[in-house]
Amino acid sequence: MSLTLRTSMGCTEAIIADDGSLKRFYQVADILSEDLRINFSNKEDDFDTIDWEFKFKGHNLTLHYNIYNGISIFPTKTRDALNKDNKAVVELANVLESLLFNERRNIA
Repeated sequence: MSLTLRTSMGCTEAIIADDGSLKRFYQVADILSEDLRINFSNKEDDFDTIDWEFKFKGHNLTLHYNIYNGISIFPTKTRDALNKDNKAVVELANVLESLLFNERRNIA
């Protein structure tokens, strides 16, 4: 995994996998809940998009999946996100990058 950041939504969005599958989304969700002890507070599942909200160090973030755009994490308030929310996204993405890299290494 190579960390990619995007700001086209008016906030920092960390791209976890731009071609991520639904299976990969659930792997990321499992890492968040099991390794980082994150609880998802609001889950919205549509036909081609999934948005699961959660708190990370007091910041409201969203784990996002879209069949066309892959898997990402961004502040739940998007355009109204504070700078510290954007920094939390980057921090979490770096942690996830490390955990996903270790996961792949353990599989091989």
